[in-house]
Amino acid sequence: MSDFYQNVFEVVRQIPAGKVTSYGAIARYLGSAGSSRMVGWAMNLSHHQEVFVPAHRVVNRNGLLTGKIHFGSPDEMQELLENEGIAVENDCVIHFKELFWDPIKELL
Repeated sequence: MSDFYQNVFEVVRQIPAGKVTSYGAIARYLGSAGSSRMVGWAMNLSHHQEVFVPAHRVVNRNGLLTGKIHFGSPDEMQELLENEGIAVENDCVIHFKELFWDPIKELL
């Protein structure tokens, strides 16, 4: 597995419960602003890691649950977010801007 993917997993593990971030925010933090898709690919593999990666906390730049197809069921990503107090409607995080966790601000 690439170092990039491992770095993505480490960032995602630091997202607090009840917060979300975007693929692009993670890519920018890692110095690869154009690599949002690679972050998404890493999230696809996150379910097979020995140490838990809370991939459900990573959504697209508009708060949409675009990665939900990679979970065990079509509703699992939403259920995991709702269990953390994050409201989701029509596959979109409600109050996305208020719940957004920016790794550049939080980790630097």
